[in-house]
Amino acid sequence: MNGLWPDDWSWQLDGWIILAGVLCALSSALVGNFLVLRKLSLLGDAISHAVLPGLAIAFLVTASRSSWPMFLGAVIAGLVTAGATQWIRSAGKVDEGASLGVVFTCLFALGLVLIVQAADRVDLDPGCVLYGAIETTPLDQVSWLGWRMPRVVWVLGTVLLVNVLVLGVLYKEFQLSSFDPSMSTALGISAHGMHSLLMVLVAVTAVASFESVGNILVVAMLVVPPAAAQLISDRLGRVIAWSLILAAFSAVLGHWLATVVPRAMGYRAVSTSAMIAVAAGLLFCVCFLVGPRQGVLSRWWQRRAAAAEMLAEDVVGWLYRREEKLAAADKASREAGAGPEELASGLGVALGPLRRNLKRLVRRGTLQNVAGRYQLTAAGREEGQRVVRAHRLWEQYLVEQAEVPLSRIHEHAERFEHVTTARMREALAEQTDGTERDPHGSRIPPEH
Repeated sequence: MNGLWPDDWSWQLDGWIILAGVLCALSSALVGNFLVLRKLSLLGDAISHAVLPGLAIAFLVTASRSSWPMFLGAVIAGLVTAGATQWIRSAGKVDEGASLGVVFTCLFALGLVLIVQAADRVDLDPGCVLYGAIETTPLDQVSWLGWRMPRVVWVLGTVLLVNVLVLGVLYKEFQLSSFDPSMSTALGISAHGMHSLLMVLVAVTAVASFESVGNILVVAMLVVPPAAAQLISDRLGRVIAWSLILAAFSAVLGHWLATVVPRAMGYRAVSTSAMIAVAAGLLFCVCFLVGPRQGVLSRWWQRRAAAAEMLAEDVVGWLYRREEKLAAADKASREAGAGPEELASGLGVALGPLRRNLKRLVRRGTLQNVAGRYQLTAAGREEGQRVVRAHRLWEQYLVEQAEVPLSRIHEHAERFEHVTTARMREALAEQTDGTERDPHGSRIPPEH
């Protein structure tokens, strides 16, 4: 091996295989974003199964295995699947999943029957249907403008270009009809028409991917990269961009896993198409764990950081109240600060997390540690003043405006104080007519 790439790799062969996988992945992920957004992820699965009767009928009618009749038959079958599913759901008030199951299982069974009838005259290899034939991509080449390239690359490149153009030109229309079909129709954008156009794109993409990824595994490219991208961002434009990056990387990683890893373990290479789906699944798992928006570990870390910040505000608020309670004459006690045990007892928290938080507050310049006792710095006193002000304003507001019983206002204000911004404090002060005392008689500190 030469670095990550095997010595026997030929970029005239493996390069075309990788390019075909990337084009297929990009085409599928692009339209798959809107399937996932519309909660129609399984529609790609249904269409990929339903192309079988289209293929068989096209052969029986034309008695030919030429590409265009088979392609056209498969696309028509895909559109029939999408249309029949929509019709059964709307006319029969049948659940989306049930209507999908009824249509694609019936059409798939019909396809199997027709294939059996044509078995003596057509070679439809079940392995090809399942895994695709991406490894044979470089063998079937065509000439185009003096360039020789694999036919699959030409077909998938054309499909990708069409998907980019259609979704690029009608991006806002697809976005609006996906998020709010009723408003889309009210604004003159037919939600049904946009849905039908999306189904055309999905059907064409699924059929074009038939030879590279296979009839079933194309579903992985339609669903997994968009689903993974939604764990990274919640903005549609960024979701689409991330899904394309993940899809392309899945194709490259899948071919590498299919050829390099098995050989390193003493086995023969495995199906590239299958490993593309596996690679997409692995990337999804990574996003599921560490995705910045919905990743399990990311959310745990965000909750941990939020809890630490709330504890920090509780610490400075408690120390600020402590300084208020000490008489002006008792300046020495006020400036002596408080030890960790006293703080933990006053706040009702465990000593271990509190010690870590105190160290962080010292590094941040909010507290100072003098002989093991913690005091507010000037910056810490300002922060404590803001926290206490927010708390007491909320207590006053809850009594005056929300008529919450006096016995319950503290627990509510204690939660609200951590999410109160300067603008909210200003609004609370206006709502309470600039009251200088809270319901308990404590002075409400000024903003500055």
